[in-house]
Amino acid sequence: MAIELQQNLRLQQQLVMTPQLQMAIKLLQLSKLELVEMIQQEIETNPTLEDSHIISAEENTEKTDTESLTTKEVSIEEKFDNYLDWHNYIDEFNSTGKMHFESEKKDATDLEAFTTNKTSLADHLRWQLLMTQPSPEDEEIGSQIIGNINKDGYLDISVEAITETGNYPPDHVRRIVSLIQSFDPPGICAADLKECLLLQTRHLAIENPIITDIIRNHLKDLESKRYKIIAKALKCDINSVVSAVEFIRTLDPKPGDRFNNDHLIYITPDVYVYKEGDDYLILMNDDDMPKLHINSYYKKAVRRGEKIADETKTYLKDRLRSAEWLIKSIHHRRKTIYNVMESIIKFQRDFFDNGIAHLKPLVLRDVADDIEMHESTISRVTNNKYAYTPQGIFELKFFFNSSINCSNGGSIASASVQDKIKKLIEHENHKKPYSDKKITEILETSDIHIARRTVAKYREMMGILPSSKRKQF
Repeated sequence: MAIELQQNLRLQQQLVMTPQLQMAIKLLQLSKLELVEMIQQEIETNPTLEDSHIISAEENTEKTDTESLTTKEVSIEEKFDNYLDWHNYIDEFNSTGKMHFESEKKDATDLEAFTTNKTSLADHLRWQLLMTQPSPEDEEIGSQIIGNINKDGYLDISVEAITETGNYPPDHVRRIVSLIQSFDPPGICAADLKECLLLQTRHLAIENPIITDIIRNHLKDLESKRYKIIAKALKCDINSVVSAVEFIRTLDPKPGDRFNNDHLIYITPDVYVYKEGDDYLILMNDDDMPKLHINSYYKKAVRRGEKIADETKTYLKDRLRSAEWLIKSIHHRRKTIYNVMESIIKFQRDFFDNGIAHLKPLVLRDVADDIEMHESTISRVTNNKYAYTPQGIFELKFFFNSSINCSNGGSIASASVQDKIKKLIEHENHKKPYSDKKITEILETSDIHIARRTVAKYREMMGILPSSKRKQF
């Protein structure tokens, strides 16, 4: 068999992700806070980029003779230099569409809202331990115990394990554990929920035998609200059990929770929607957003062909190209968010007028077809983006819901069904709460036909307990 070399010519199409397209896609996925942080990093690393806000402030404080170095804002219609390769430019960047970039002035930051760092649970307990003036050995044992207390306030290690770690006498370790259990907050350093609740009753000097017995022996019955079984076991009337349960509810099952450093995450809307007469006005949130310009000095130096080292000239061209594409990608991101929000308002007009009960089924393809973009682009735009509306602040993904068919031939959004279930439970008789089957039957009267397991799934998604645990006496 002969071996020979051959040359074949073959045409093949494939998708090439240019750096510019990758940047545009990356910016679409970023939230507003992430975008601001990314722009600040780019300004620090790219000398050709400038923030006009900073430039204006410097010009107001000091006038120099270098006015020729002032920068010019890059607009979407500007013709860029010939040294840039625009063959791979995305077609959808070309049309600007109608946009509003104005944003209302927000109130000044309330400085009184700022506080110092919260004291951690470990620091709080160590401070109390040192206040007892412990011996060096007591302090060492106490530090090991405090170091093994979890964020909820429970001791994650046994006394035997601590004893083996430092060869301490078991009675000595138990004495330090008892000492820490007397610290604030009450119930701290317990081995389990039962001990935690008993420590709190001891701290409050509660000597009710019914309360103590329920905590020691009937927590499972208490969880399932089987009060009659508890009353029968304790040989007392149901009213005494209910009174004891009401007190137990006041105890804290997680005494260390208030020392956690989990800060609230404040949502910054990317777009504001206001009602103006019978129409809705869309405003992009540009607060704290740097207004980017390209440094004219570097731009002119490259255009005029001044005597610059080849390496420097190549570097400046690369930085100028990156800066111009960043500005254009930011413009495209804003335009896309605006178009998506405008389309959502068109499809969900009843929601913006009347509330969540009027939310309609909507999928990504509906909006994608409306604004002539791909579904993946819509998915990236709606990810981690929030809109301020007359009905509240919602993530853009909230407006996309699966549909549930009604008997009259129409459909309703799954989020609206969840809202109906929530309102039914809020207005139910707490002594005789609705079961999942009963909720299903009530929804059927409104032409909403869903299975009982679907009701249970929606209830669990909203963090609502089953009827057996919602029952109150």
